[in-house]
Amino acid sequence: MKTRTPISIYIATTIGLTIMAFEMFASDSGYFSSPFFWALILIAIILLFIMNAIGDLIENENFSRLPEEEKKQYIAEKSIPYYQKLWNSAFKKQSVTEEKDILIDHGFDGITELDNSLPKWWIGLFWFGCIFCVVYLTAFAFTDYAHPDAEYTKEAKTMLASIEEYEKSAPQIDLESAKYSADNIAEGQELFKTNCVTCHGDGGKGGIGPNLTDTHWINIKEKSLFKNVFWMLENGSPNNPTMRPFIKDGTITGRDAEKIAAYIYHINQETSPVTPAQGGAAPQGEEVKWENAN
Repeated sequence: MKTRTPISIYIATTIGLTIMAFEMFASDSGYFSSPFFWALILIAIILLFIMNAIGDLIENENFSRLPEEEKKQYIAEKSIPYYQKLWNSAFKKQSVTEEKDILIDHGFDGITELDNSLPKWWIGLFWFGCIFCVVYLTAFAFTDYAHPDAEYTKEAKTMLASIEEYEKSAPQIDLESAKYSADNIAEGQELFKTNCVTCHGDGGKGGIGPNLTDTHWINIKEKSLFKNVFWMLENGSPNNPTMRPFIKDGTITGRDAEKIAAYIYHINQETSPVTPAQGGAAPQGEEVKWENAN
């Protein structure tokens, strides 16, 4: 009769598997604060204790039927701590007498073979790996768990929500507080594509609207190019109603305008202009020598 695995091992395994299941299939990581999660853990532990109590009854019944010699062996084996048994099964070497019992009756050049069982820790890791692979592949194939696109979308939504929450309490950007930053160029380019590319063309080369990469400008309201672009986005063009006041009519925020202005400053001052020979619109307005970005 074999000794049973302690209930603490079953409880630890059950809690681990439950956390793994929630981690893979729950919609968010806040399940630790969910009453349902803890109720499930509590019910599982109660059922394990009931199962252990039933096991004790069966064990006692089977023990009472053993011969005296087997009872002594069972009591001696049960007195060894469980983790000591695991250690012995993994690392303890058999004696010479024990080797004779597991010696396989064949050899070659004096080399003999023992019929050793695989260590329990190795077998446990093997089955754990098999089970984990099946669960992981199932979750990956049929749920959003560990799916890179789903994780990216979730993190992007979280980031955008935090930005939106921050902007609610953050001070608004206006003409006076707007500052040029190269860090805003990439986002400014995306905002430019959304709001400005229809008239000003890809990369600001011009089209319906003027070329934003050359040195000529129709509306000159500020001494720096960056501030002038922000002014235009806030107030619109007094010469052309098509260039409407994007900030005042609520199309973009002051923070968005700061980023668009950074991008336009970049393509105008830090890159080569797109000439008419390269597909850019012809210069309009008067030539301007701008001051620094701020």
